[in-house]
Amino acid sequence: MPLPRPAPGTTKWWVIGAVGISAAVAVIVWFALASANSLRAVVTAYNVVSDSEVTVSYDVHRPDGAAVQCTVDAQDVRHGRVGTITDDVPAGATSVHRVVTVRTSARAVVGIVSSCVRIP
Repeated sequence: MPLPRPAPGTTKWWVIGAVGISAAVAVIVWFALASANSLRAVVTAYNVVSDSEVTVSYDVHRPDGAAVQCTVDAQDVRHGRVGTITDDVPAGATSVHRVVTVRTSARAVVGIVSSCVRIP
């Protein structure tokens, strides 16, 4: 018994659907592969010690254990930067916990890791 023929005009929608699903799968794979080798830092805690300093605890996750340089900032209530420090993380384990103290020019309300880059 032969298969029934599709209604006229529906082939276009099957092709569009297949191309759309293929594109979605490609994007998901792209993001999965990109995040597998990404360098990221996650702030685990911060403590406003005084009007002139804040302590920031953070974890650095690096897939290859390379040396990393992270910039840690302290921000005031208006999200203005009131202090910054550069923390050099030596090569080693893929996940490292760090604690740094940032001196501030005014009272900070939060400590953040603004960037981390590999050191060549």
